[in-house]
Amino acid sequence: MLGMAALPVYAALPPGMESPVVTLTAGLATMAGVAGAYLFLRRQRPTRPEKTVLPVEQGDVNAWSCAGTGGALPAPLDGGTRYFLEAASADRGIEGWFNAEGSLFWINGAIEKATGYSIHEVLAGGFIDRLVYDRDQRYCRDQFAQALEGEASTEFELRLVTKDGRTVWMLGRWQPIRNDEGRLLGVRATLNDIQARKEAEYKLLESVAALRRAQALSEHYLRRSNEERSRLSALLDVVRVGILFMDADRRVVYCNRALHDIWGLAPGETFVGVRDVVLQQHVMERIADPTGYQRHLADVLSNREPSEPFEIRFLDGRIVTDFSRVVPGPDGTRPIGRIWVFEDVTEQRKVAGQLMRLAERDPLTNIYNRRRFHEELERMLADGCRHAEDVGLLSIDLDGFKPVNDNFGHQAGDRVLIGLATAVVAVVRRNEMFFRMGGDEFAILVPSGTKTELTELARRVCACIAALRFDCGAESVGVTASVGIAISSDCGNHGESLIGAADRAMYVAKSRGGNGWAFAESDEERLDRSGAAG
Repeated sequence: MLGMAALPVYAALPPGMESPVVTLTAGLATMAGVAGAYLFLRRQRPTRPEKTVLPVEQGDVNAWSCAGTGGALPAPLDGGTRYFLEAASADRGIEGWFNAEGSLFWINGAIEKATGYSIHEVLAGGFIDRLVYDRDQRYCRDQFAQALEGEASTEFELRLVTKDGRTVWMLGRWQPIRNDEGRLLGVRATLNDIQARKEAEYKLLESVAALRRAQALSEHYLRRSNEERSRLSALLDVVRVGILFMDADRRVVYCNRALHDIWGLAPGETFVGVRDVVLQQHVMERIADPTGYQRHLADVLSNREPSEPFEIRFLDGRIVTDFSRVVPGPDGTRPIGRIWVFEDVTEQRKVAGQLMRLAERDPLTNIYNRRRFHEELERMLADGCRHAEDVGLLSIDLDGFKPVNDNFGHQAGDRVLIGLATAVVAVVRRNEMFFRMGGDEFAILVPSGTKTELTELARRVCACIAALRFDCGAESVGVTASVGIAISSDCGNHGESLIGAADRAMYVAKSRGGNGWAFAESDEERLDRSGAAG
């Protein structure tokens, strides 16, 4: 029985070793090899194998014997060389042996579990060409060549292609195997499945790549945000209005350069993070009415609607307007703070005042002109109607002014008009308004005036003008005035009717020799006189 069981064993041995003694020895050695392989797999793999002969197990020898087409493969070396075959179980990993020429002549059954190829298919088709991924074949051959030249084992990673076309990552190790004389018998190949580890590594790499992309994108947006912030800050620094951002806790978030200039703050002083009450202490001492400004601030802060422009008058004469509104948050609900805008309008007010004076004042005498006369006439008539009060009008025309222009020139006439206007302004009262209507014509509007008051005013005006003397070269000249008086209630409270009545009364006074005044007839008196004449 022992001889029959050993037939497959010594059938693959070289000639000269086919004897019962050898068969017995091989059987015992096989049992010892199994025990040695088990102990070997329980320990770390040595960098250099034991230099004892470990015959193959029955099954492994069958795998080796099936490699050829017609029987047993020849031994990797000549007869007498001791073979070292580490037969490992399929549960531990793929184990194989390549001869010195690079041909695989033994592999364990784990290859079928890992790739789907049987042992016969692997041995018949060539390990590298059949199983190794195309892009890894050259690398695998280079690693094998290095293993043939070196003493120590080397590790490497490669991909195997399974029978169903999948790709499986393996961690490989080449370990050169030598006999007692140091002659190379072959290379031991160990492959362990690291697909799960590779998938974890790939996922980790993808996560790292995603994090890097997110970080790069975040850095990009942060850089863009900082650039936009710098551009906005530069823009706000060149505008001529003061900008102040306060957060929801009333702390300063940002203030531009113009704000320092408007409030007289030190250029290098920063107020970021300072509460509004501290900032107010710096500016209240510069304001003409700090109490009024405090009330304005309280009104604005108690309301979430945009504020109306408010004028702040400074002790140095400057005028600054402020405007404020709440800054809504990104979600449009809770506000994130408030913005204040301050503008120095001192020059604007001066220019506006100059334009207003040009629009409503006579450029020669600097008293109100005809345009302002019509505006005030309509306003006074409206007020008189509401309060049941009369509006009086004095229409003034100079007597003897034309000879002054004709004899002494227009410059002399201008001096007369300027001097006359200055003198009459001193005569009229504060609620009475004096106008130049054009040429040598003037007018005075009197709100809530009675006939007695109007008569007294006309007397003062005529006396004032008649007393004036003007030097025109070697001569001293003077003029007088004819004054017509009209009352709104006598003219139906209509502006044009009031003007017409005063003009007619003025001509009546002039027809009497000038330097006097006359009252206009009422509408009823004029109708009565017209009826009597008829």
